[in-house]
Amino acid sequence: METELINTDFIEEAQSWVINNQGLLIEYAVNIAAALLTLIIGFIAVGMLTGGMNKVLKARKIDSTISDFITSLLKYGLLAFVIIAALSRVGVQTASFVAIVGAAGLAVGLALQGSLSNFAAGVLLIGFRFFKAGDYVEAGGTAGTVHSVQIFTTILMTPDNRMIVVPNSKILSDNIVNYSKEKTRRLDLVIGVSYTADLQKTKEVLTRILDEEPRVLKEPAYRVAVNELGASSVDFIVRPWVLAEDYWSLKFDLLEKIKNELDANGIGIPFPQMDVHLFREEKA
Repeated sequence: METELINTDFIEEAQSWVINNQGLLIEYAVNIAAALLTLIIGFIAVGMLTGGMNKVLKARKIDSTISDFITSLLKYGLLAFVIIAALSRVGVQTASFVAIVGAAGLAVGLALQGSLSNFAAGVLLIGFRFFKAGDYVEAGGTAGTVHSVQIFTTILMTPDNRMIVVPNSKILSDNIVNYSKEKTRRLDLVIGVSYTADLQKTKEVLTRILDEEPRVLKEPAYRVAVNELGASSVDFIVRPWVLAEDYWSLKFDLLEKIKNELDANGIGIPFPQMDVHLFREEKA
């Protein structure tokens, strides 16, 4: 009987509290709903805004490394703003919250100095434009085609389609070799022939091969010359200029054609050899 009285009293008190604080409950419910609505609309708006900005930047021929970096930076900044706005709707003092976040950010920043250096390096890479998306580079101890520059990392794709993620600070602190920066490249080949070979004839064969190859540029002019008298061969340098996109295909084709033409003209290509002389000691 006492339990029923206690339950009845509790229910009556709860009902009385709800009636007396009905306005406050409605206000809290409205604020929570408004905060959730702010988050949902804000996230959707941020996605649409950053996606639209990325499309506009690419439509204006802005390099994708720059557009991706800017949109990523804008996205996270706007998301932070949306979260703060939603918290303010439920009564959280945003000024205090910002101060707390700032203090926490300082502590996290001290603990994550490497990440901050990667971020700063990413800004510098975008600003100085050492490379762009699609360039083939050697950087950070690896090589590949630049896919994108993110806030903290740079994405490279290798010729065999492997993805390499390199910290931005590692790229900036190391040498950067950009093979795609210029439209033309010089192809450097070293062709060794036998010491018994006719050097003039060899030079004529190599020159004719370059003259007949349409991918070899006329300007700058190519060079064919004796470079070194090696241990077992006379080494010619063959240095034609080519378009950057023709570099590898032309290199493979020239090496094959040079070998075939030298064989057809009786010009030998030596390989390292060692003569071993054995002496037999006669017994007394």
